[in-house]
Amino acid sequence: MAKGYNQEEGIDYGETFAPVARLEAVRLLLAFPCMSGFKLFQMDVNSAFLNGIINEEVYVEQPSVFEDHQHPNHVYKLKKALYGLKQAPRQWYERLSNFLLFNGYERGMIDKTLSIKKSNSEIILVQIYVDDIIFCATKDSLCEEFVDVMQGEFEMSMMGDISFFLELQVKQSKDGIFLSQSKYCKEILKKFKMESCKEANTPMASSCYMDADVV
Repeated sequence: MAKGYNQEEGIDYGETFAPVARLEAVRLLLAFPCMSGFKLFQMDVNSAFLNGIINEEVYVEQPSVFEDHQHPNHVYKLKKALYGLKQAPRQWYERLSNFLLFNGYERGMIDKTLSIKKSNSEIILVQIYVDDIIFCATKDSLCEEFVDVMQGEFEMSMMGDISFFLELQVKQSKDGIFLSQSKYCKEILKKFKMESCKEANTPMASSCYMDADVV
């Protein structure tokens, strides 16, 4: 974990913006296989930010448990990103995006985190959210090909059918795709110690008088 708060803009890093999929885009992608009748799958990138290539010259001191006793004053020059660096998310997305472009995928015109590949009348859609990737295709072989390509370049974990993504519980069946946030709600209640609170249909006083807004 690098101490990114010590970095100076213009010296240690330049642009840091990295596109992130909006929840609306994820919902649209969930709707597509629901209408078309095929499954949505999920993959996870292990240590995603460590795959980003650093463009700037960045030096870090030796970690306390990995010091070189023969050269205690030496520092490391980074070739790849570390968690904590301000440019790490951007460099990871750039590496992944360029890799997909090299393998025949196209970026979405509006949503840049969406990658599309067409093969004759078949199509595969890939949505990226930092280190989580969800994808679906009109043909199973396209999904298998995508998994092989990704695992050949990065250390990936194949999660199988999507079941939990961005606090959304996803259940796929022949009748459609069902979304729920019950697990997320329970975690919020547990976090604020409200599991045993009294339930109420209206979470505010229903008999209070409210004045009309004054413009």
